[in-house]
Amino acid sequence: MSVPLSRRILLQRAGAVALAVAAAGCGFALRGSANIPFETLFLQGAENTAISVELKRNILANQSVRIVDDAKLAQATLQITGVAQERRILSLSGAGRVREFQLIYRVSYRLHDGKGREFIPPGEVVVRRDITYNDAQVLAKEQEEILLVRDMQSDAVQQLIRRLSTARLAAS
Repeated sequence: MSVPLSRRILLQRAGAVALAVAAAGCGFALRGSANIPFETLFLQGAENTAISVELKRNILANQSVRIVDDAKLAQATLQITGVAQERRILSLSGAGRVREFQLIYRVSYRLHDGKGREFIPPGEVVVRRDITYNDAQVLAKEQEEILLVRDMQSDAVQQLIRRLSTARLAAS
């Protein structure tokens, strides 16, 4: 038995409205941009690396923050103390070959004023992704791993930006 076209359209629209009301009622909202509470920021460590380039680009997207080249001119210094990539074996086949890896991307950081006061104590952002492995698809799996690492780096930068937005200016 078929439903008339006008009734089907009405049911689809009613379903869309119900879905929109349910999404609005559950507290869902887009994340938006993080507001970093500093006017000037100095980036220290990890110079000219992929993560520093992406970090600068994301910070500069926040119109209220300026990145300066001299730590003395900055309200805050974001010090990247370490960036590391790891690869752990999660599972092996019956023949002893790797079937699954876990990729781990770590960024260690601290945020301070350059005079000894810390806005954010030393911390670490850790991003993990699992990836299957197949000897018959070595090139494809290498490319997949490169894309995953890039995605993990972007995710780490976004987490770092959100953590910067929680920092509070020290009372003078």
